[in-house]
Amino acid sequence: MKFSVTGAATLVGLAFMLGPQPALARHDKSVREGQALAVQRCGACHATGKADASPLAAAPPFRSLAYRYPVETLDEALAEGISVGHPDMPSEPWEPDDIKRFIAYLDSIGPKPAKAR
Repeated sequence: MKFSVTGAATLVGLAFMLGPQPALARHDKSVREGQALAVQRCGACHATGKADASPLAAAPPFRSLAYRYPVETLDEALAEGISVGHPDMPSEPWEPDDIKRFIAYLDSIGPKPAKAR
């Protein structure tokens, strides 16, 4: 079987365009699952969406967490069980896969603060 240069270039272009889609689909699924975790485990107190108010006024909306600290640093606290100065915050440790999904969701919502130079 013989390919022309144009045909080969077309195949390479199609492979390039179609290549990243499974990774994007996995990321989208992870974000959706992270959102479900946020709603289920945290939604009673925290705003979990892009524009909603927190049911508990003292609980920061998740979309603003990146302004306080990098959300990816929450992994250790979630794995060990978050302990804070108020009794309403659950402190059960999270499973590693759930932490990844939750952080993927947090990273997907809200504006990102400017990085220091």
